[in-house]
Amino acid sequence: MVETFIRKLKLVFEDKTIRARVLFVLGALVVFRLLAAIPVPGIDATQLEAFMSNNQFLGLLNVFSGGGLSNLSIVMLGVSPYITASIVMQLLTVLVPSLKEMYQEEGDSGRARFMQYSRYLTLPLAFIQSFGFILLLQQNGILPTLTLFGFITNMMVIAGGSILIMWIGELISEFGVGNGVSLLIFAGIVSRIPTSAAQFLYSFDSSQLPAYIGFLAIGLVIMAGVVFITEAERPIPVTYARRVRGMKVMGGVSTYLPLRVNQAGVMPIIFALSILLFPQMIATFLSKSPILWLAAGAHSVVSALANQWLYGVLYFLLVFVFTYFYTAITFEPHQLAKNLQKNGAFIPGVRPGINTAEYLANIITRITLVGALFLGILAVLPLILKGLTGITAITIGGTALLIVVSVVLDLVKKIDAQTSIREY
Repeated sequence: MVETFIRKLKLVFEDKTIRARVLFVLGALVVFRLLAAIPVPGIDATQLEAFMSNNQFLGLLNVFSGGGLSNLSIVMLGVSPYITASIVMQLLTVLVPSLKEMYQEEGDSGRARFMQYSRYLTLPLAFIQSFGFILLLQQNGILPTLTLFGFITNMMVIAGGSILIMWIGELISEFGVGNGVSLLIFAGIVSRIPTSAAQFLYSFDSSQLPAYIGFLAIGLVIMAGVVFITEAERPIPVTYARRVRGMKVMGGVSTYLPLRVNQAGVMPIIFALSILLFPQMIATFLSKSPILWLAAGAHSVVSALANQWLYGVLYFLLVFVFTYFYTAITFEPHQLAKNLQKNGAFIPGVRPGINTAEYLANIITRITLVGALFLGILAVLPLILKGLTGITAITIGGTALLIVVSVVLDLVKKIDAQTSIREY
């Protein structure tokens, strides 16, 4: 196994195409980190640090911004507007049949148009979110009161930074390796490791050593579980019918169709967090409204979401539902059954056509249950640990760990696929 890894790694550096893709990804991530270091003018650093340390909502949003929110950089929104737009478009496929047909049945051209619509929707969402953030930061004294021109300028800069990050992510997906949006989130999480390690060493308490060892063991178990569920497959046997063409006999080969236990990957976690963060941001902003009844209602929402039990239940349910939802969007059993029938393939003991589609749908429903429960439990496990220990950083760290492990696995698979193509 070690020899195979070394051979693959050597091929990555020797092959010009793969090397160029990997270097492009690294260059794009460097540009992203440079942009994340450019702050918006007029920031009160002391107020910002105090506000961020006491706000779990902003801590989670900082994960999506790739760390850009921690210093209020010009890319503070990160890929959050793009993720929100993608969620809205995915939901619309259920309500609008033409969008569903475009996404699932029109091939690459249909998916390209679908993604273009998501980009169009990202622009107004970026302006709305930048508007809300500037007002929220002004209310808490982090930004000074701006003139109308200054307010509009800052709003355009922040929204433009989000669009720029979206474009960089699209370039990584097209000219690099892996999913660009996931890699940007990954880069933001990893960039905080040196600072977190330094803070940990500075505040290290030898009397808490058993707790540290316990957290490390839990982290290793989580990583092992994510790897296991991500790699787990349910093989479906498939046989190709024999066909005689002239003097040649074709087909008659038996193989299998791998159905992953977790078809959705890390997307349910990202979707669930986005849905939880958006109403929380609006409620936090409206809680300081001069309209008493509106402020009271918003304050009630903020207080309800601050309840760890309610937050954990909502988080679990959203992850569970989005796992099934994203699987239903990306895996179409009727289309797969149709493709098998066109290629003269069938599942032994199952009639081709509608019976095959129903058979595949039943299997994917059962195995997705395992993946959805596992992801939901992993999502709320840090919240449970936080309730037992009182350490807030565990909540953010657990979510970040889920994203990092899933992104690394996906990246390794993409690089392995590229090297396999070059070998053949």
